[in-house]
Amino acid sequence: MDARTRGVLFDVDGTLVDSSYFHALAWWEAFRQFEHTVPMSAIHRAVGMGGDKLVAHLLGESRDESQDDELKATHDAVFGTYWPSLVAFDGARSLLKRCAEEGLTVVLASSARDRELRVLRRALDADEAIAAATSSSDAEESKPAPDILAAALDAGGLRAEDAVFVGDAVWDVYAASKLGIPTVGVTCGGTSEGELREAGAAEVYAGPDELLEAFASSALGRLGA
Repeated sequence: MDARTRGVLFDVDGTLVDSSYFHALAWWEAFRQFEHTVPMSAIHRAVGMGGDKLVAHLLGESRDESQDDELKATHDAVFGTYWPSLVAFDGARSLLKRCAEEGLTVVLASSARDRELRVLRRALDADEAIAAATSSSDAEESKPAPDILAAALDAGGLRAEDAVFVGDAVWDVYAASKLGIPTVGVTCGGTSEGELREAGAAEVYAGPDELLEAFASSALGRLGA
């Protein structure tokens, strides 16, 4: 094995922290306040996109675009009320620690706002294993564009060919594929194994606990071997 740095980029919402359905509910409340009727199921399937793209995806190009910023601000305000309820998935903290112990650089490739990212990191309680983290301010364009992953590579001093990405949404897989980074999918965010594999995920696990259990034989274990 050569001396190049190898690492794992982790999506956070829906991958390490159980927050996807809170995001769906917050968007649903935001749309209702602006008199848009959008099924919760459709919202959930779009969670993982950047907020700007989610609004366009769900309301269409004929929407009143002057509402977009207020919709996003309303989502953020409603989602903030759920912060006390955010918890890490089983095995999330141990998975991050295992990666670090195996010599892998751990980077949180999050698109959350800075304050929200601090809340997510408190829920994870694994700062000793985290080498770097990104926030929404690090990307010009949101997922499925690959900007946040490119920023995460830079933050961790990594190259795409020396990294694996762990995410829970098809938008994660699409973003990583644009940089040639293999994605390990987890279904704990609510997206099925079939959808993740169809999008291009190399491997799929139920959640961080199952990925940790299979660590040695997984893409993460092979990366550090």
